Amino acid sequence: MRIALYGSPFEAVKAKYVQHLIHKLEENNVPIIVEQQFHDFLIDHVTFTQNVDLFETPKELHEKADILLSVGGDGTLLNTITLVRDSNISILGINTGRLGFISSISTDQIEVAITHLLKGDYTIQERALLQLETNNNLFGDTNFALNEVTVLKKDTSSMIRIHAFLDDEFLNSYWADGLIISTATGSTGYSLSCGGPIMVPGTDNFIISPIAPHNLNVRPVVISDKNVIKLKVEDRDELALVALDSRSRAIDPSLELTIKKADFKINLIKLRDQSFISTIREKLMWGKDKRN
Repeated sequence: MRIALYGSPFEAVKAKYVQHLIHKLEENNVPIIVEQQFHDFLIDHVTFTQNVDLFETPKELHEKADILLSVGGDGTLLNTITLVRDSNISILGINTGRLGFISSISTDQIEVAITHLLKGDYTIQERALLQLETNNNLFGDTNFALNEVTVLKKDTSSMIRIHAFLDDEFLNSYWADGLIISTATGSTGYSLSCGGPIMVPGTDNFIISPIAPHNLNVRPVVISDKNVIKLKVEDRDELALVALDSRSRAIDPSLELTIKKADFKINLIKLRDQSFISTIREKLMWGKDKRN
């Protein structure tokens, strides 16, 4: 088993947990491959007692690793998909950030998590992605998203008008600050904050959620992941953006956006006693009465 590390800068107080992670891998003689920029950060905060290999490109990662550990929050894990792509490398998220829905292993669970990982005591959850197609190939070869594709107004410009079509049938014209097309994985993210439902992973659906719609009777819609969505944006200020997770580009109002299910999936590692239901209960504090 060859394990790669990718992450974001973390607070100094979290260094001892990352050091413990590295020590656990080293004592089990696991080959470690570290993303170059993350390694540059780590060498000032932790110590490696064995030589580590480095990677910078998706190709190097695919050639050198079997599993990728994402060290950070959910945003960090979302960034890993542009490296992993369709390689089938499995990802485990270790949360050194805040809430952490998909990076659900907390720092105090690292010991147990790595023990289960090295024993092969885990399962793989396949997560669907969204793919964006435009005639100008706006995002190049990273035109996919794990959480959501979002069209939104830029800065403080007035609301935009988004014409939405489902399998070429007109759905609605949204007067709003934007529109979110979310996967089940992304249902606990931006879409949730805009009133969208929570969907259990593995549900073969996407969610269309308007952002601050002008008409209050316009509600989120759950659709099949087999549907193809087409969006046309009207923006008098020409300041609209389209975002794939955290990556965004300005768009020309004449650009047509085609959104559909990607032809590959991302593999997330699920450890024993870990489930989506238990995660949302914990993170959203369901069943905890703060009055007592």
